[in-house]
Amino acid sequence: MTRRYDPDRRQRIIDAAIRVVGRSGIAGLSHRTVAAEADVPLGSTTYHFASLDELLTAALRQANEGFAALIRDGGLLAEPGADVAAVLARLTGQWLAGDRTGVELEYELYLAALRRPALRPVAAEWTDAVAEILSARTDPTTARALVALLDGICLQVLLTGGEYDQEYAREMLARVLRPPAAAGDG
Repeated sequence: MTRRYDPDRRQRIIDAAIRVVGRSGIAGLSHRTVAAEADVPLGSTTYHFASLDELLTAALRQANEGFAALIRDGGLLAEPGADVAAVLARLTGQWLAGDRTGVELEYELYLAALRRPALRPVAAEWTDAVAEILSARTDPTTARALVALLDGICLQVLLTGGEYDQEYAREMLARVLRPPAAAGDG
């Protein structure tokens, strides 16, 4: 029996896993559902990913690119005089206004790390990547605070179904970016 050379199979399996999670949640993910979605033999999924955690890790790593890429590729943060709070608020709004299923999927995979310790390093990669991008415009501690604030705002919008308020986000981000008052200022 000759084996068919299929160099894209691993990527198709990851893409299928993302579609399955997007449609059915993490609870609907199995080697069998992914194999069916990718139209590959069941053995292919277990060959490339011995466990579901390995498959989820690959899916999370791929999904993580959305927001970080938007910030990195937006280029606006590289402009010396850019209003960082305004740019971040606008980019966050742009991301949330895009493919909502993709945004929800990113967060579902990201939050899966709460129950799946194998995913935690990949979730941390996302936080670290965005903080590193923002560190070019502020100190690392403030960059991490900005990431935490953006995470909180996005989660509130996603969980409540509320509208994203760009002006509110800009104001809160500006507060985090504001230097602390000197002693005696008041």
